Amino acid sequence: MQATNSTRHPELDAWPARLAELAAAALAEQAPDGAHDLNHFERVWRNAQALLAQYPQADALVVLAACYLHDLVNVPKDDPRRSSASRLSAGLASERLAALGFPAEKIPAVAHAIEAHSFSAGVPATTLEARIVQDADRLDGLGAVGLARMFYIAGRMGSALAHGSDPLAQDRPLDDRSYSLDHIEAKLARLPGMMQTEAGRQLAEARLATLTDFRNAFAAEWSGTPHR
Repeated sequence: MQATNSTRHPELDAWPARLAELAAAALAEQAPDGAHDLNHFERVWRNAQALLAQYPQADALVVLAACYLHDLVNVPKDDPRRSSASRLSAGLASERLAALGFPAEKIPAVAHAIEAHSFSAGVPATTLEARIVQDADRLDGLGAVGLARMFYIAGRMGSALAHGSDPLAQDRPLDDRSYSLDHIEAKLARLPGMMQTEAGRQLAEARLATLTDFRNAFAAEWSGTPHR
């Protein structure tokens, strides 16, 4: 896989460091956010590499750039402008990639992948590269890392860990704005079925199992009941 993409894009190996530097400069202009930092960008790129191994026809350089720049403009989850974040990131990425000497003919594809990655924006991913980036980003919201990010974001938003007497929402509507644990069932459990690639779906299902096991164990401890 790596050899194939290096053959098609001889400059691929030089770009991660340059894109990381670009992303770090943009992040330095914003409030720190441990769920959407440079480590997140690098994890998304690693996820994307796992998917690219199954889709060698995709343009790896486009995917690489979109992974590193997809959250270049970070808007908090509870901000009413949240749905505009990916469009703003796409615009800023296009400007800075052009200034960096990125291949001009690939910039529109990078911008589309960035704009389409967002859950809240609702922009359909119309290219294979955009579908890979979307899946790679959503994979970072699942599994052990996704669990840590979920509670981190909930803490920043002032959410409670869980509902006091009904942590699994058996007799109440889900409310993941008020209760962090609700987010697993309200949104994260839906992600495997929303994956754009078969490889992404398989990885998502495995990572969701980690969250489901945690949710059940958490509720048992929270309620003082045996965990099965």
